[in-house]
Amino acid sequence: MSRAKRTNPVAVGGGAARAVTRVVNSDPLGGTVRRTVLPSGLRVLTEAIPTMRSVSFGIWVAVGSRDETRPQSGVSHFLEHLLFKGTHKRGALDISAAIEAVGGETNAFTTKEYTCYYARVLDQDLPLAVDVMCDLVADSVLDPADVETERGVILEEIAMHDDEPGDEVHDLLSRAIYGDHPLGRLISGTEETITPMSRRQIQSFYRRRYTPSSIVISAAGNLDHATVVRQVRQALQGTPLDTDAAPPAPLRPAEPTVRPRKPGSLVEHKETEQAHVVLGCPGIGRLDDRRFALGVLNNVLGGGMSSRLFQEIRERRGLAYSVYSYSSQYADTGLFAVYAGCAPGKVDEVLDLIRAELAQVAAHGITEAELARGKGMAKGSYVLNLEDTGSRMSRLAKGELLYGDLLPVDALLSRIDAVGADEVNALAADLLARPMSLAVVGPFDADDFAN
Repeated sequence: MSRAKRTNPVAVGGGAARAVTRVVNSDPLGGTVRRTVLPSGLRVLTEAIPTMRSVSFGIWVAVGSRDETRPQSGVSHFLEHLLFKGTHKRGALDISAAIEAVGGETNAFTTKEYTCYYARVLDQDLPLAVDVMCDLVADSVLDPADVETERGVILEEIAMHDDEPGDEVHDLLSRAIYGDHPLGRLISGTEETITPMSRRQIQSFYRRRYTPSSIVISAAGNLDHATVVRQVRQALQGTPLDTDAAPPAPLRPAEPTVRPRKPGSLVEHKETEQAHVVLGCPGIGRLDDRRFALGVLNNVLGGGMSSRLFQEIRERRGLAYSVYSYSSQYADTGLFAVYAGCAPGKVDEVLDLIRAELAQVAAHGITEAELARGKGMAKGSYVLNLEDTGSRMSRLAKGELLYGDLLPVDALLSRIDAVGADEVNALAADLLARPMSLAVVGPFDADDFAN
């Protein structure tokens, strides 16, 4: 697999506090990508796109819900909320008003393996965004009163999630596969873990986990790399992220692999008009070379209206409004699943059809026409998703944080093109023949799916 070419490093600054900058690549479908490692180990990546009038700026931290102990469950998400509540320089209103006054937007999200804080502004307002976002990530106060306020907000968020069975069923499947491992727990935590969580616990997690070596800053749009690096260093000067020299943190290790639970079913009884079912199994990790074949296979099975599952279950039989397949990849493992929403009385028939389709592809593979369509969908969706600065900013950070390198767009498209039917069929024979776990939310009891 070809990798992004890196030129010789250029040292910026003097003495021991020298930052090292490299040109990662110059992409014909984008702009020039540069990467600077600050003395503290914090990394800054930018993609200069002069034709844009906006810039997306993100701060990515290599910590998520899988880094929490059971009593800490939900602390990463809790912290994400709290960082917007005020720093030693700004209150909560100051943070939001500063960005909104220039027509920008800010937000954040927490995943199982990382947390992201980002802003999107006009190019002329990038210095403001850098200062505000670096301030809130580096120097949050975590005021006790704000902890109590956000505790209530998060408990409401958890309750709201419980009222969305179409979302809840996916979390139920993760628990069915990974059990009490952090990958099987809710990112938000539960009422039982959030209610007693103290400010001291959150503060300790914040200072232990939010270190320069675990942080990647990425920006894409009409910008100058050296200027962004200088603004970041100025914004972090004198904060807890202004630390002694250290190397960047290594990639999250892929060993030891998480051991999944024995396949079974989990049922959440709710008097819903529609049943929500997900059938799934452990998948492959994100550095597995078969991930490109998995993208093609997923498209063929349930990635769109032309997919096998959609055509068979919705178009031909009218048994479900929504049916699709999806995959998730982590450092050491993954998840492959099929979702369907249907009338409660149709669940058995829908599950039989899903299992039959998976068994058919596992045994006989896909056709050449399906291979071509699956590859075309993968390439098209990837390129179309790069049509804005936010997606390009995310691409830079994920390449650095999750993969340790940035695959150029053309190289990635070539890798998808190189996927052959034999590669997809071998993966299908392995993945789709694995014992499946089942998650169900609807008017059922556990005994209804005991077999």
